[in-house]
Amino acid sequence: MDFDPVTLSRIQFGFLISFHIIFPAFTMGLAAWLAVLEGLRLATGDLIYRRVFEFWLKIFAVSFGMGVVTGIVMAFQFGANWGVLAERVGSIQGPLLGYESFTAFMLEASFLGVVLLGRDRVSPLFYFVACCLVALGTMLSSFWILANNSWMQVPVGHAVVDGKIVPADWREIVLGPVMMVRWPHMLLAAFLTTAMCVAATGAWYVLRDVHRPAARVMLHWGLGLAAVLVPIQILFGHENGLYVLKHQPAKFAAIEARWKTQQPASEVLVALPDQAQQKNLFAIEVPRLGSFIASGNWTAKEIGLETFPPEDRPPVFIPFWGFRIMVGMGLIMLGVSWLGNVLRWRRRLETSRWFLWITFLSFPTGFIAVLCGWYTAEVGRQPWVVYGLLRTKDAVTPSLTTSDVLLSLGIYGLVYAVLAGFGFLYIYKLLRRGPEEGAEPIPNATPSRPMAFADTAGSATGGRVDEGS
Repeated sequence: MDFDPVTLSRIQFGFLISFHIIFPAFTMGLAAWLAVLEGLRLATGDLIYRRVFEFWLKIFAVSFGMGVVTGIVMAFQFGANWGVLAERVGSIQGPLLGYESFTAFMLEASFLGVVLLGRDRVSPLFYFVACCLVALGTMLSSFWILANNSWMQVPVGHAVVDGKIVPADWREIVLGPVMMVRWPHMLLAAFLTTAMCVAATGAWYVLRDVHRPAARVMLHWGLGLAAVLVPIQILFGHENGLYVLKHQPAKFAAIEARWKTQQPASEVLVALPDQAQQKNLFAIEVPRLGSFIASGNWTAKEIGLETFPPEDRPPVFIPFWGFRIMVGMGLIMLGVSWLGNVLRWRRRLETSRWFLWITFLSFPTGFIAVLCGWYTAEVGRQPWVVYGLLRTKDAVTPSLTTSDVLLSLGIYGLVYAVLAGFGFLYIYKLLRRGPEEGAEPIPNATPSRPMAFADTAGSATGGRVDEGS
């Protein structure tokens, strides 16, 4: 591999986005989880929800801070490494990223102060509203980021004036059909990431026989939410596949490792794509299934990479395996959550240690799925940075040298290593310590029976609660 400024800039971007995206993906779901907990606390007056809330709030605060720091670096490297991109499409990307700061970030940052410091200074209802607004802010942030990325994937509502790409229809840019499919897909991925982490944490505490009341809330709610969300995510995932097939057929062919046009088309389950020889090694295929998945027709014609000029073909290995790993993680989440709810219904969830271990070990599935989904989308878009309009090799700052990128990459790596070391260690210590066993009485709470998962909270005053006893 020739480590020229373009290749190194792509490696640097991949490294930075991989590190950054795990924090927004986690905090989006975690903010919504905190709002749910505070709503349950208001509805039931049960101290256990307050205790679980305070525990996850600490983890949210650390994760949010790490996400902000890594996000600032992302903005900096865009200006330093991708100057031509900024020059050519700045009139579209600049406002979209600015809207994120002036709406989403300001909203979540402002009310996060209330959530962190204002419980005893505002009314319980206003505190709940603040929790909801923080959650809304994180979702709005993802909205503007996805609007920007979706436009780069499928450019719409623009015009080319004097070599620059300028907005022509903001409504189409922001609310286009591709955006309305990709944004919910990302939101659901974030919610599932958090749900699996919450369930895994609960399983860990049950295995250690500590924090049992709080562990039951985490385990039952995490598995319950995942069981509902995964099927919805599968539907949006299918819709995402249809947009790729329609708007980015080369990417779709790369995801399927379909080198030649086929009619009917087989579905390659697993293989070792060989880009040099334009074929799959050790392939396991299902005849006709590829046509049905893509077109809903068992005999439909599906185009291969041979249809496109060599210079317009994306790499195959990463999109092919990234997509399959993402789907695999989704199937694991589906299996774990549904099996967990079956065990819960049979009142065997907390006594099935083998399943608790599976749940605990499933905690990274959401993170892996998010990363592999982004790798599939971004690598599959190549060789374009703005699909069909601007090639990646033409978007790099012209004056950039190999030594410049190597130096900045080394600095970023060192800073992120220190940040990750301290941040992850502190989060681990918070997880190890667990929820505080004591909590102050809750003012102005109206006790009532929870509407769902009513049997999961256990005693609010602590003590061991064994299911089925």
